[in-house]
Amino acid sequence: MTVATEPMEYDVVVLGAGPVGENVADRVRAAGLSAAVVESELIGGECSYWACMPSKALLRPVIARAEARRVPGLSAAVQGPLDTRAVLAHRDVFTSQWKDDGQAAWLDGIGARIHRGHGRLDGTKRVTVTGPGGERLVLTARHAVAVCTGSRAVLPDLPGIATAAPWTSREATSAQRVPARLVVVGGGVVGVEMATAWRALGAEVTLLVRGGGLLPRMEPFAGELVARALTEAGATVRTGVSVTDVRRDGSTGPVTVVLADGESVEADEVLFATGRAPRTDDLGLDSVGLEPGSWLTVDDSCRVEGSDWLYAVGDVNHRALLTHQGKYQARIAGAAIAARAGGGGARSTGSGSGSASGSGSASGSGPWSVHAATADHRAVTQVVFTEPEIASVGLTLAEAESAGRRVRAVDYDLSGVAGAALYADGYRGHARMIVDLDSETLLGVTFAGPAVGEMLHSATVAVVGEVPIGRLWHAVPAYPTISEVWLRLLETYRDGTGAA
Repeated sequence: MTVATEPMEYDVVVLGAGPVGENVADRVRAAGLSAAVVESELIGGECSYWACMPSKALLRPVIARAEARRVPGLSAAVQGPLDTRAVLAHRDVFTSQWKDDGQAAWLDGIGARIHRGHGRLDGTKRVTVTGPGGERLVLTARHAVAVCTGSRAVLPDLPGIATAAPWTSREATSAQRVPARLVVVGGGVVGVEMATAWRALGAEVTLLVRGGGLLPRMEPFAGELVARALTEAGATVRTGVSVTDVRRDGSTGPVTVVLADGESVEADEVLFATGRAPRTDDLGLDSVGLEPGSWLTVDDSCRVEGSDWLYAVGDVNHRALLTHQGKYQARIAGAAIAARAGGGGARSTGSGSGSASGSGSASGSGPWSVHAATADHRAVTQVVFTEPEIASVGLTLAEAESAGRRVRAVDYDLSGVAGAALYADGYRGHARMIVDLDSETLLGVTFAGPAVGEMLHSATVAVVGEVPIGRLWHAVPAYPTISEVWLRLLETYRDGTGAA
């Protein structure tokens, strides 16, 4: 083992080179600070190789075929099966064949120094890196260390699971063959997306869900529509069931999933999509007084509570486990680190009252400021790439009511919009906006239906901008597009209250 004789010093040291770590490095480099990035796996992280990109590459032909089958004049041409080999090859292209040369070149291009190996905190502003050959480097940070190590899939503690070789999200997105039979345990986003993809590729899919429905953190109609579509596609969806045991004879034989009622389901593979944990168990958190393996609690600039130099950005802070929200946090944290390094502190460009505009505060604690990740609380966005798509921003009705807000849910059947009828025969979907009755602004919006993901940003702007209902009347949707649902929602709200 080789030990560096002198610590290598940088302004900022970033642990983790996924999209979040890359963006922290980019922002501090743009501000003129030096940065080192430490990564033990592939540069580009979970999203690039085992999550967002491969899963959406698998799903794109699935969704395109489903929609084309409902278009007169085209449906007869797309009744056959998907070309599995081509779909998997397309997926492999989007993972760059699990090689990170391009991502490494990008980091090098912005002037960030890459250190490959396992990084651990070793006291205040100090990181040790153990390289692939056992060599050891010591890095010190003048201003900040940012933990951007993400999260990992969690397997439940079940009898037999250790020898059953179950899939997690990584195996589900990188598999090189289609299993004849696949059991998916979990009804969240990973579970429903992978059930959708592998069923369309030919697997016999059984989806087992402990709760009463799919996508439990979204509006109830979202999970209901996805469950209906999966069933119509030939998948078996079972809710209210619990797995108690997993058995597999040998490393490649069939796997048996045993349920609490004694019934069992046999398959060739089983995917557990039942939760995630932070990648903080071997990061040296104890050297700075924190609990190894814990989520890291941060303020709105993503600085760890009780510290003036340690930041936790992305999944590790448990605020919103989504790549785009992590990248948003990275932009906020990078700006805050640079401001504090310059001696001026993190400044706010918004008011502390939560208004979208205002003079701001010197502490940088004001909502919607350049140094505050306020959207993590009020405007988290998400698209579920199932058939139909689900797109949401902000609060659900249940969340708004739980928060004590005086609200009204305004609903509209998307099939009643001319643009939806033109998009596909038998278009099936739903839209809901949550109106704060005191301010007459939107707290949340959810769309469910084909192609609704591309409508989400209009809803996000309305929620983040706190646009009054009265002003939204003047945002005229083009005819005939699916976005005309905005007009229908506003009409429904007006006709129900007379307020608009």
